[in-house]
Amino acid sequence: MEEERFTIRRMEMKDLDDIGEVEKLSFSIPWSRESFISELKTNLFARYLVIEHDKKVIGYGGMWIVLDEAHITNIAVHPEFRGQRLGEKLMRELMGTAWSSGAASMTLEVRKSNEIAKNLYRKFGFVEEGIRRGYYTDNGEDAIIMWAALADGKYEAK
Repeated sequence: MEEERFTIRRMEMKDLDDIGEVEKLSFSIPWSRESFISELKTNLFARYLVIEHDKKVIGYGGMWIVLDEAHITNIAVHPEFRGQRLGEKLMRELMGTAWSSGAASMTLEVRKSNEIAKNLYRKFGFVEEGIRRGYYTDNGEDAIIMWAALADGKYEAK
């Protein structure tokens, strides 16, 4: 992977077509375009980043920062670009953004069956702290609640 071919920046309205494509390829219940518009235009707690390859958005991650906590809302990488540690790159940037915005901890929900995502989060110090029973409406699957302390602004995967 040529690192310089991938850049991370804040999500903008012009990115929504590419985001919609990644959403549909990544989730059984993708967020709507309107949901992303609302996040970008009206949610003062929201922070969203995209990762670009050759001027095309191929992944993104988002979170809400409320007081001293950051809550990951979503993170996804286009299937053609998975396996290149781009999810790690996005997590590192999200955690750094949360830290610089005053968050002391970060949380997220992940499907109980999603071992790839859970392993990614564990690399960044997330631990399983609870379960939301029947959280996912498409199949009633439980969500695992994971938390991580944001220590010093340096977030390298283990």
